[in-house]
Amino acid sequence: MFLEILWRGYTHWSMGICAGVCLLGIYAFEKAFSYTPPILKYCLGALFITFNEFITGCIVNVWLGWNVWDYSKTPLNVCGQICLLYSVLWFLLCIPAFFLSKKLIQTFQKEQTA
Repeated sequence: MFLEILWRGYTHWSMGICAGVCLLGIYAFEKAFSYTPPILKYCLGALFITFNEFITGCIVNVWLGWNVWDYSKTPLNVCGQICLLYSVLWFLLCIPAFFLSKKLIQTFQKEQTA
């Protein structure tokens, strides 16, 4: 949510839930597939985030009509809920997200063996 506030100047609480689901998914993927090549992890992470953004958008924007975001004027969008530009940004955001996940996993493993 902090990144969205920096990017757009505001956010919505539903973005916190979506972001939490995405971070938990990235953490779980890192824990289960830590030896996967990083570029593949980032691609899969971006797809996972884009999928969650689409589902969240369909719920909060289309079904509930809250109009939290609208990508309909952005090139290569799908139903105004997701677009290629943000999928690329999610790929870039996956780099620090997977790094943080790896560090958290290492920290938790050290605590369990101590």
